[in-house]
Amino acid sequence: MAAPPDVGPDARTDASVIERSWHDPERFGVIFDAYFAEIHGYVARRLDGAAADDIAAETFHAAFRKRKKFDLSRESARPWLYGIATNLIAKHRRSEARRFRALGRLGGERSAGGHEDRVVTRVSAEQMKGRLARGVGDLPADQRDVLLLVVLADLSYEEVAQALDVPYGTVASRFSRARKKLRTALGGVDPMLDQEGPTDG
Repeated sequence: MAAPPDVGPDARTDASVIERSWHDPERFGVIFDAYFAEIHGYVARRLDGAAADDIAAETFHAAFRKRKKFDLSRESARPWLYGIATNLIAKHRRSEARRFRALGRLGGERSAGGHEDRVVTRVSAEQMKGRLARGVGDLPADQRDVLLLVVLADLSYEEVAQALDVPYGTVASRFSRARKKLRTALGGVDPMLDQEGPTDG
């Protein structure tokens, strides 16, 4: 019986595609095609479009080079790719924090569609946008990474743990601390009004 075609993003075929790419490098193009736009969009929301072009390309170049180290027991390449992208974003920590703070100064004047708008969708009052953006910019880098992987990339705690190569409990703790700091920055308003955090499963 013939093997199923390589189409993604399918959680069960990512590992098999990557494994087959060890001997047939062109197969890795399936992973690129499935996830490039998503990773590019994530980086653009954290930094900007110009940086996203470079970092997204570098993410997949690094993933291709490291493909033999991919854990084939994992269900999806998605957290792995987000982890690589987040590590590359780390080189731009200062500019990212400055960008959030600048967005905070703009407050509600900024038009919809910027990367901070995804972060603030759960905030009850529109005027809180500026304070929230400043609060995100003031977070320690490790807490900001967890928060934005959860809110922008919609990863579960387990997927964030895979992406950052940290324990599940560390992700939960960082998310909780980030949430508390943002709540304080917003004068007691919970920035995650509709959830206690991502669920797994």
